[in-house]
Amino acid sequence: MKQLTLILAITLITYSLAAQGKNEDPSFKTSKDLLISNTSVVFDERLDQLIFSIEVGGEAGASVPKAVGQLDGAPVLGYVFPTTLKPTDVGFGATPGIVALALTSHPDFDDTPLWDENSDEDFANDGVIWHPHWVVLHEDKRVAGGLAVKQFNPEQEKVQLPPTNPGMPMFMDSPGFPVITKGNTIRVVVPAYRMNHRTDFSFDAVTAYMQVNGSKKDLPMLGVYSVYSVASGDLSLPYKVSK
Repeated sequence: MKQLTLILAITLITYSLAAQGKNEDPSFKTSKDLLISNTSVVFDERLDQLIFSIEVGGEAGASVPKAVGQLDGAPVLGYVFPTTLKPTDVGFGATPGIVALALTSHPDFDDTPLWDENSDEDFANDGVIWHPHWVVLHEDKRVAGGLAVKQFNPEQEKVQLPPTNPGMPMFMDSPGFPVITKGNTIRVVVPAYRMNHRTDFSFDAVTAYMQVNGSKKDLPMLGVYSVYSVASGDLSLPYKVSK
């Protein structure tokens, strides 16, 4: 737990000192839509599911990135729940890192090929619609936020990913859980069996800007460049699941 908190603290320390990602919307830094006021994870025993929630000072999900017209440099905005879950709890093989549930919007690409979030019968055009990913994060000092989604080399490594993964060489899943934005709250509903029936973990809540890299070998494929708000204030993951 101490090591986890230490790694996460890098984000809080560095994001205010480093330059923004090149395609980051400057308005995100002052947007109340990204200013966290409260967070919770509630286990509904009747329906055997967990409801992850983030409340903000503005309208949750109203701020979204502007398309840049290509995958390289594509902006990604996220409401993220870092947790103490293990990768094996959500379908990954055992690997070091921080399991996070990230609710994301990115208009330049669609990484949920199994799901049609805007219900228009086109499964490849709805990346801007808020949708969830399980990711494994690890420390990466090459980016301003100090964290990146963990990558692997498919030609050299055999890794276990959930069958709903989007086919990228990263520890990322596209589980298709429903995301609901209403007023100042964004929520995602997760069946307990999709989390190994874990209801005893700790978590935090973060709003962050990420960016895709497809051209520079010295940068991660998906790194964290800015953190706008942290529910706990210090990334200590102090929150517990309630019933």
